[in-house]
Amino acid sequence: MRSVVMEAPGKVVVNEVEKPTLLEPTDAIIKLAASCICGSDLWPYRGADAKPVDHRAMGHEYIGEVVEVGSEVTTVAPGDFVVGSFCISCGECETCTAGYPSRCLKAIAAGDTYIGMRSNGTQAEYARVPFADGTLVKTPATPTEEQIPHLMAASDVLGTGWYAADAAQAGPGKTIVVVGDGAVGLSAVIGAKQLGAEKIIIMSRNPERQALAKEFGATHIVEERGEEGIAKVLELTDGVGAHGVAEAVGSQQSFDQALGCVRHGGYIGFVGVPHDSAIGTDKLFDKQVHLEGGPAPVRKYLPTLIDLIYKGEIEPGKVFDLVLPIDEAAKGYEAMDQRTATKVLLTMP
Repeated sequence: MRSVVMEAPGKVVVNEVEKPTLLEPTDAIIKLAASCICGSDLWPYRGADAKPVDHRAMGHEYIGEVVEVGSEVTTVAPGDFVVGSFCISCGECETCTAGYPSRCLKAIAAGDTYIGMRSNGTQAEYARVPFADGTLVKTPATPTEEQIPHLMAASDVLGTGWYAADAAQAGPGKTIVVVGDGAVGLSAVIGAKQLGAEKIIIMSRNPERQALAKEFGATHIVEERGEEGIAKVLELTDGVGAHGVAEAVGSQQSFDQALGCVRHGGYIGFVGVPHDSAIGTDKLFDKQVHLEGGPAPVRKYLPTLIDLIYKGEIEPGKVFDLVLPIDEAAKGYEAMDQRTATKVLLTMP
């Protein structure tokens, strides 16, 4: 089968590798219908990842048809179409049942200390999914071609943006600021809208992304950054600041901007993968801000997200503005690195 491999920073190839096989009785093998490139994949591509790249199988977002299951799998069967979380989870441990399957104790004990699917790579034609019962969600019907991108988004960016909005306490009467206009930030707009936020302010300088943000439910666009951007948000919130902020970048500038935009006692949901950033406890202390973030517990949200997609109430797949066959994955990485694409969908033969 074909699989995307990063041989070194800036060098992505598509190799022929052996198809995965069942290793544990809780595994499932799926034939991918599509995969995609994540913004977090750009850190190793740019040579900014602390972990060595050295022939890394890439990808952690996936949807497809189950072709084989282990003897202990009970919730999915061959022939089922499924969406999986980018983090592996058993669904049974104390952390999973507390609502944080992205930090599953069994998955961590098995060596999945960060993003589970990255170790196997899902920018590929087939993938092995550990803990299938706790990770995969069966769709109500085989999706149409039009639904494929929307379900693909649910595997990571939609659930991650939704988590950011949820952690920011989006709800009726609330004002939510979204810092970051990539696929996760745009998905946070969807989440904030669906959760009932009254005013949704996205900080963006990109006209195409601004237009999509408005389509998704943003009520205001702020193009300014830094102190000017904070001042604009304060102007839009009568000098008080937003009830909550969804931070979807992970840089020092983006977090400082989030902290500046949130009101005293407000909430920040931070889901951007951190890079060379730190949080000043003195500033947190002064603002009495609530913080929640990290790898999103996408599995918790998947049933809701899939239901909304099948009802046609949300169309998160619109974040994909470039579609390429898996053989052209290198072009997709280059396009996202150069910001000529927001998110790239990879199709399978």
